[in-house]
Amino acid sequence: MPEQELWLTALLNQLFGKSVTSFLEAIGIHPASPSHPIPNHFAMELVVALIIVVLLGRLRSRLSVDRPGGLQQVFELTLDGLGSQTDEIVGHAGRRFLPLLFTLGLFILLCNVLGEIPHLATPTGVIYVTVGCALVSLLYYHAHGIRHHGVLGYLKTFLGPMPTMGAVAVILGGWLMFLIEIVSHLARGLSLSVRLFANMLAGEKITEIIFERILGLGAPVIFMALHIFVGLIQAYIFVLLTMIYLGGAVSEEH
Repeated sequence: MPEQELWLTALLNQLFGKSVTSFLEAIGIHPASPSHPIPNHFAMELVVALIIVVLLGRLRSRLSVDRPGGLQQVFELTLDGLGSQTDEIVGHAGRRFLPLLFTLGLFILLCNVLGEIPHLATPTGVIYVTVGCALVSLLYYHAHGIRHHGVLGYLKTFLGPMPTMGAVAVILGGWLMFLIEIVSHLARGLSLSVRLFANMLAGEKITEIIFERILGLGAPVIFMALHIFVGLIQAYIFVLLTMIYLGGAVSEEH
């Protein structure tokens, strides 16, 4: 069953639908509905991106060393906490990854809780969005692994410790470890995307059912708070796992 188009999605399709359809068809993609090529989850991602730009723009204009505001203090505490964890997991040079880790975490968190605003939806309740976030994480840590070790050096880390039982054992053991590592890295992307998608979809559906069937405000507020809490935890887990993968990619202990 096709999804119900949100008001913002309808507006974007009305303004940019023809241009988007023309672009998609030019690159060989044919949308199912040429008059409405923009889906809800993409419109919601644009909302989140706009929120981040406005939020960080406002923060930058009000930065102060002597009298930091509440928003600045929240961001500083968050960055300090992420920085400390990055130092422990990745190493002493791990803070150079903070811009990506912080931005990715903030984007996922806002996507997770956006559906609690009336007439909006949770974009991370759609698998395409979480797969995209997982691909950003995977490509980022692989890119830094290659940058740190070089192409051949990074590929060698997939071979694991070399056995000392002769040339045949070295070749067989190396290829076996390489295949296992490839499957492991693919599973990481699957785990990142499906875990986030399943939790957010379930939370959104439960909240919808509660709103539809319960007239009192107490239960919906409780489930909304629970959904926001789960969204925060899932964003943190996503960032934490990305840190761990980064630590493995740039580590010298292979």
